[in-house]
Amino acid sequence: MRPALILATVTGLVLGVTPASAEPADQARQRDFRAAAAEFGVPESVLLGVSYLESRWDANAGTPSTSAGYGPMHLTDVRTANTGGTHHDEGTEDPRGDDSRPRLDPEPGPPVEQLPKLQTVNDAAALTGVSTEDLRADAKQNIRGGAALLAKYQKEIGAVGDNAADWYGAVARYGGAGDTGSAATFANEVFATINQGVERVTDDGQRVKLAATSVQPNKQQLDKLGLRKSSSDNTECPRTLACEWIPAPYQELPDNDYGNHDKANRPESQEIKYIVIHDTEGQWDGVLKMVQDPTYVSWQYSLRSADGHVAQHVKAKDVAWQAGNWFINAKSIGLEHEGFAKLGTWYTEAMYRSSAKLVRYLAAKYRIPLDRAHIIGHDNVPGTTPATVRGMHWDPGPYWDWAHYFDLLGAPFRSTGNLGLVTIKPDFATNKPAFIGCVKAGEPCTPRGSTSVILHTAPDANSPLLKDPGLRPDGSPGTMEISDHSSRVETGQQYAVAEVRGDWTAIWYLGQKGWFHNPRKAPNAVGGVGFVVTPKQGKATVPVYGRAYPEAAAYPAHITPQALAPLQYTFSAGERYSLGQALQSEYYWATTFDPANHTVVRGKTKYLQIQFGHRIMFVNADDVDVRPSFWR
Repeated sequence: MRPALILATVTGLVLGVTPASAEPADQARQRDFRAAAAEFGVPESVLLGVSYLESRWDANAGTPSTSAGYGPMHLTDVRTANTGGTHHDEGTEDPRGDDSRPRLDPEPGPPVEQLPKLQTVNDAAALTGVSTEDLRADAKQNIRGGAALLAKYQKEIGAVGDNAADWYGAVARYGGAGDTGSAATFANEVFATINQGVERVTDDGQRVKLAATSVQPNKQQLDKLGLRKSSSDNTECPRTLACEWIPAPYQELPDNDYGNHDKANRPESQEIKYIVIHDTEGQWDGVLKMVQDPTYVSWQYSLRSADGHVAQHVKAKDVAWQAGNWFINAKSIGLEHEGFAKLGTWYTEAMYRSSAKLVRYLAAKYRIPLDRAHIIGHDNVPGTTPATVRGMHWDPGPYWDWAHYFDLLGAPFRSTGNLGLVTIKPDFATNKPAFIGCVKAGEPCTPRGSTSVILHTAPDANSPLLKDPGLRPDGSPGTMEISDHSSRVETGQQYAVAEVRGDWTAIWYLGQKGWFHNPRKAPNAVGGVGFVVTPKQGKATVPVYGRAYPEAAAYPAHITPQALAPLQYTFSAGERYSLGQALQSEYYWATTFDPANHTVVRGKTKYLQIQFGHRIMFVNADDVDVRPSFWR
């Protein structure tokens, strides 16, 4: 051993300092951040804060995010990620889902040329001398690449020094925004994280901590970036969130048609009961082109992956064509998040945080409860009739982190006692179902954290999965195909307990008992209490519906009554399903360009929303009894 090394080692032992080689293995990433910060002259708190807002310090097994970003520092490489797709990849649903109008089968526009900001890995390679392959796959080199980029951005705006407050401009640029509002939102979140502090264990078991540090950033640096000045005028967003108004066109089309949404007067005309979480199945610029096409579909908000930027397209008072079910459309607000459900990509922390801020604002404004009966995924929206069930979309998919999302909403999923209900809640980081078909049919997906829990026909991991006659009309059991949720429940959903055997719990699901592994030491659900719905005494079965439409007598003479078509499922005596909410029957008749002719039809029939399977469904309140969940 060289004398200098011996001296350093002895000095460390005398002073009680642990040599880096002897530090715990699960702190390697913390050391990598420290070393990269020192190498490139970036304040360690800034490097940690930026990385947290991009990836929460996760490695994600070297796979890309929804905006083609790799590793803890989200170095982008769209050429390698080759992300792409359209809403047609998810299913064949009619986005309007309204039987009173012709089926809508919109065709998306051509692919959009990718922007240079989605190729930052090349700049990082030039700055570090590390190959793009290593920058994508090696977390340590990825962190070095991100630090090098931050240092480059800091130098280009003419700022110097190691004071974290003077790195606001470099942080704002790192988010990749093209406008001042979005850049500021990203930078503000980074510095809020630095001020608050955070620590967690990453997806690959690394313990990382950002100690709370009081920093008042120099926000005047934003003016040095030469970004487009943005305005949130005309948008419906919280003040702390940068939004821009990019309207979806309300426009007449040939043959007495029009698009791409309907005018309304919510909530005065109809209550808004749901917020629907989607992913775009396309990248940002292409998505914006589609929503501005009057012949395409619409949604209220789009959220960008890289920095969490928000664009609003349809006012909350109006009805967007977004969920494939007209009853849900008429009573919901749709949020599209840049992403790809089928490709097994991951969602950035910046987008989660922007989305949570927006949903908290909307939920408070329209009095929407923060639970999974009201904040639903597109994959939870039911088909309208038996014929439409199979084609319904299934985004945002099993990799959307519902538990983390509801933590950000301030409504975490907690146990309320083992009183007849369970709330699904696996550990996201360690719960890695063996899905197939993310990239190629039949091939295993990259193992990654998921909020999905798989159901079996018996308390045995080798037993078959359940059957879903709507998705698989041939009677075959469900599969582990990424798009097949025949036998799958999601985090936050509540189900009635049917039976418990040792480490296995059975719930009622689509008229069957579905078993999932639920050991006490590593549970996949927490206990709950609430209300359950069961058939009235004397009824062997009751129908379930995909929409809560009025009885025929409620319709005025000029409006054709909508069919009350039960879905192809059986709700039998003895089964119980968790109650989501009670609903008055309602149908919004909007088939003409002139909104003066639009009519809200209300009936006397009352419905109850239940968690019947992976998707919510409805039952006629007269067919069922409502009981406390602990009732037997």
